Amino acid sequence: MTLYMDVHNVGDGVTVDGVAKAHAADLAIQDQHGVNYLKYWVDEANGKIFCLVDAPDPEAANTVHREAHGLVADEIYEVKEGA
Repeated sequence: MTLYMDVHNVGDGVTVDGVAKAHAADLAIQDQHGVNYLKYWVDEANGKIFCLVDAPDPEAANTVHREAHGLVADEIYEVKEGA
């Protein structure tokens, strides 16, 4: 599988607690799509969410978000882990 970093531009109102609930929803269904959401980061001040995911392709990662809570990524980047 491949590592991806996705970016959500949510705007006002994004909270760490809200993202934690959305992440839990992702984890509940990710296996159905061969996806493994690993970590997430929240920038409340700028209304952004970043998710690190191991997935077969970007669409599988977005499918999990779409089915779990409807908040799909605005951008998805393939990334490599550094030392």
